[in-house]
Amino acid sequence: MDDDIRTSAEAAEDAAIPRRHDTHSDPNAPTDGPRALTAKPVKAKSPAEWAYERLILYIQNFEKMLDAEHEVAIGFTGSDAGVMRIEGMGFFDPDIVTFYGTGTDGARAQLVQHVSQLNVMLRALPKPQGAQEPQRIGFRLAADLERETGEDTAE
Repeated sequence: MDDDIRTSAEAAEDAAIPRRHDTHSDPNAPTDGPRALTAKPVKAKSPAEWAYERLILYIQNFEKMLDAEHEVAIGFTGSDAGVMRIEGMGFFDPDIVTFYGTGTDGARAQLVQHVSQLNVMLRALPKPQGAQEPQRIGFRLAADLERETGEDTAE
């Protein structure tokens, strides 16, 4: 709970300045996007944050169906951009969702998507050669969200 006393001008400014949040499967991964403009939480959720939270649930449910040899990836719909192994995800208020990962060719990839055009297909890809365990990004995303919001996202 926020016990700081703030002026009405500060509260209005906090509500107007967009927030940004990212989580990666590698906790040491650099953040690729623009810096957040404020660290103070906005009380009302933006469309981007709503989409981010729902996508986490979809990813977690999809990962529950995978065997130990596969990881979650997204297929880009509506284009020939291909498939990307999901290694991170974030949002940038008020309306941008971002996916970080690696293409099937091993190249780094990032998808920046407006929430009104959000349309992805979750896919199963074989885990990378030599990987002992598959990455389960849904768990890391949910754990990070719980730390930030204090909400329990586990089923």
